[in-house]
Amino acid sequence: MNEPAPAAPIAAAAPAQVAASATVTAAPVAAPAVATGTEVAAVRCENCGAPVPGKYCGTCGQRREAPVHSLWHFTRLATEDLTHADSRLWHTLGTLLFRPGRLTRDFLNGRRARYLPPVRLYLVVSVAFFLVASAVQTPFTVVDFHDKPVAGKAAVVQELDEVPGLKPKADETPEQMADRVCGAANYDGPWAGTLRPFVQKFCRKSFADNAHVQEAFMHNMPRAMFIFLPLLAGLMMLMYWRPRHYYVEHLLLFVHNHAVAFLVLGVVLLLDKVVADIPGLNFAVFLYFTWYMYRSMRVVYGQGRVLTWSKLALLAFFYLLSASLMLLATSAYSVLML
Repeated sequence: MNEPAPAAPIAAAAPAQVAASATVTAAPVAAPAVATGTEVAAVRCENCGAPVPGKYCGTCGQRREAPVHSLWHFTRLATEDLTHADSRLWHTLGTLLFRPGRLTRDFLNGRRARYLPPVRLYLVVSVAFFLVASAVQTPFTVVDFHDKPVAGKAAVVQELDEVPGLKPKADETPEQMADRVCGAANYDGPWAGTLRPFVQKFCRKSFADNAHVQEAFMHNMPRAMFIFLPLLAGLMMLMYWRPRHYYVEHLLLFVHNHAVAFLVLGVVLLLDKVVADIPGLNFAVFLYFTWYMYRSMRVVYGQGRVLTWSKLALLAFFYLLSASLMLLATSAYSVLML
């Protein structure tokens, strides 16, 4: 008689089913989904396989892109990487050239994602500079033994021919001239017995095989800079003893400052090759580097103007002295290792 009674358990079970349904609905989705026909597949990184909730993979950082199937698609991706407003390359170069010390300070403060890593930046710029320098240099030739000097050497040879003892004699070979000129090159300083043979060898090879000496020198210079920069950073530790700074701070400043030096000097070499004798160019570059070093030291270390100028003058003196010794040592090494 009481037919409606069984409806009570159904009504009681309804809230549990609703709760279970709500729990399923509220479960987090591991990754966005893409419809593939009748089924739905999660979007995963093609590099590491992790779910990709946005444009970039949160595990390896790779950008999610459609497969490259055409040259036009590849060209668009490459153009976007080079010209995009958020490109780290252009942002780094702009900051490097026009905001001295900013790259160093931001790196030390942890703001690094927007810039290229300092070591990679230095390597790329320095390699580009030495390639440009090797391509546009005017070879230094002590004496040209050809009847008609090659283009670019005539002026140098003409000036050196006016130096007493450097003008070649009739029917004199490069080896004979090296023997004649270097025969009087004696070293009588400290450790003369040990160093005199190296001085003689250096002199003879410089005269007889100058082209290979230059090639070896340009090859060894980047290596010498890897020794030169850490030594300068050690000098800066003595100059900035109080307040105390870490050695890496000084090294990072020199890495960035030498990167901008290589960049500017590379452009100057190219300009000088295209447009010879630009009035005031060398003086403008000198003023720019002086301002750049002063401003970068002020930004990174935060000391007063007078104190910063004083330390810059002291640094310039030791820089020129150590750079001269480095060039001399690199030249000697390049000659002796031939």
